[in-house]
Amino acid sequence: MIALVDYGAGNLTSVKKALAAIGADVCVPLQPADLADAAGVIVPGVGHFGATARLAGEWTDAILARVGEGRPLLGICLGMQWLFESSDEAPGVPGLGLLSGCCYRLPSNGVKIPHVGWNDLHVTQNAAILDGVSSPSQVYFTHSYVAPSTNDTAATTEHGSTFAAVVQRGYIAGVQFHPEKSGEVGLRILRNFLAMVG
Repeated sequence: MIALVDYGAGNLTSVKKALAAIGADVCVPLQPADLADAAGVIVPGVGHFGATARLAGEWTDAILARVGEGRPLLGICLGMQWLFESSDEAPGVPGLGLLSGCCYRLPSNGVKIPHVGWNDLHVTQNAAILDGVSSPSQVYFTHSYVAPSTNDTAATTEHGSTFAAVVQRGYIAGVQFHPEKSGEVGLRILRNFLAMVG
């Protein structure tokens, strides 16, 4: 069972539909205790980093407990940014802190912000979440803030500047784009997450 966490900022219907299309057994937990039986956890998200404040406390504790048990975690878009320590978008709101660094606003550098639409994904290192994904592949983005590029960056994209599009450290992975809106490449990435879950 994959737990899809609803904190009021996710495109849950589309993500749920995409997971159903690849045969995943999905639940939307009503309370943190419901994560106890989850084989894997997905935190989606669209919008302002401040919305992640709703995950503080028991939700964060439950998610960290699952990660501590070796259960895979995937952050999508805002959910990926939440994996980091913080974001300039909401300075007083802490991230999950599993990955180091602070998220920041994309510099305009002659391009439109927010970054909306299809863009190339350039794989920079081997990662289970990208198994079978060729470089470059087109995926769909909609965001203004990005996570910092670190040793955990597995793929990058360029829009005004180069930024982390996919991150992975062990069983923790994140994608800045929307796999549920990225056609076959997006479905492949979701299948790879299911394979990580086992």
